[in-house]
Amino acid sequence: MFEEQLSYLGIDALNAMQTEAIAAFRRSRGAVLLAPTGSGKTLAYVLPLIAILTSGKETKAMVLVPSRELAAQTVDVIKRTRCDIAAMACYGGRPAMDEHRTMRQLQPRIIVATPGRASDHLRKGNIRGEEYSILVIDEFDKSLELGFRDEMAEVIGMLPCLEKRFLLSATDSEDIPAFVGKDFERLDFSDDADDRLHMHIVRSPQKDKLETLDALLRKLGREQSVVFVNHRESVERVASYLRREGFAVSAYHGGMEQRERERQLYRFVGGAALTLVSTDLAARGLDIPAVAHVIHYHLPATPDDFTHRNGRTARWDRQGDVWMLLGPEESAPDINCGETITLTPERNEAMPHPLWATMYIGRGRKDKINRVDIVGFLSKVGGLGRDELGRVDVGDHWAYAAIKAERARDVLRRVEGQKIKGQRTIVELSKP
Repeated sequence: MFEEQLSYLGIDALNAMQTEAIAAFRRSRGAVLLAPTGSGKTLAYVLPLIAILTSGKETKAMVLVPSRELAAQTVDVIKRTRCDIAAMACYGGRPAMDEHRTMRQLQPRIIVATPGRASDHLRKGNIRGEEYSILVIDEFDKSLELGFRDEMAEVIGMLPCLEKRFLLSATDSEDIPAFVGKDFERLDFSDDADDRLHMHIVRSPQKDKLETLDALLRKLGREQSVVFVNHRESVERVASYLRREGFAVSAYHGGMEQRERERQLYRFVGGAALTLVSTDLAARGLDIPAVAHVIHYHLPATPDDFTHRNGRTARWDRQGDVWMLLGPEESAPDINCGETITLTPERNEAMPHPLWATMYIGRGRKDKINRVDIVGFLSKVGGLGRDELGRVDVGDHWAYAAIKAERARDVLRRVEGQKIKGQRTIVELSKP
């Protein structure tokens, strides 16, 4: 089942959680899936949703998510399955009028929206609620945490013809029955990742833990890490320090402009940065595959935050390491950890450098440029081989491509002044 879609996504097989969730979604009018962040919950509803909508019945689905990043990434997953179902992301930060114009042109059967933007479109009549028979609420606990309870309830009240409701959450909540209905099927995989996480405590001899973090990242080499801190200012401070020391770093927090957040995130996802320094904004709702290590530079405020941060690693069936950096006056949390180690910087250790670089191209979808065009341009004009070109993401008026770092300068020389589909554009390396 779903072999063709999985092949397009580069996935060999579904895990046990996804298999059970897909079956429950198809047979039940209401289902709740509790599973840790990073376990593959998106596919657990996207695949059966596509199957239902392609079965011939003329219906539509509404998917509510807590963030614009998750909305965009969910639509990207749907598109990558190469299904014939049109999907569209709707979220704040851009004019609702522009989204309505796109809706009229695209006629999407799946709307993936933040709760506030969904209720806005429904109130204005841009979305006809009676046309939607399926509701999915993803990252339900995060939506509650962000204060979207009333907006989600309002959306449900404007969808009078619901036949199926599917709710996904990393943690349990007493609010769940109010949103999924009285009779629902419950699937609990919330402890699924515990045996694949390896916990470590790293003692810093100094209150300022920057040099200890330096030593740990050198120890981890080229394996990618997400470093969590508790404040936006701390993101800037830690990232600036690591850059000065020569590390390949991306920074990510809610105070950045959306465009800059996307650029920083893509450098990390594409492999041009080995370390992502972030607030808890990166703990949920981002498609960041294959992160080997989570580092708690600051301990999280709550146990749930700890769980969500750790969900960045040990994704799907992979193993992962969690490192807690503790200063002289900090206490270790009451969890089962391996050996406690103390690290001091050793400058003679080799600085880990990424194998990939990020290429920025100043054209995108609205310029009639797609992923195939970018791949063809960088392959034919830039001279890249199949193994020298990685992930390619295309936005409205921009694109990012991961290319082997050792080829970056040569590719820039080759494409200088060249056109993509007859259009001149900026092509340059994305800077830290």
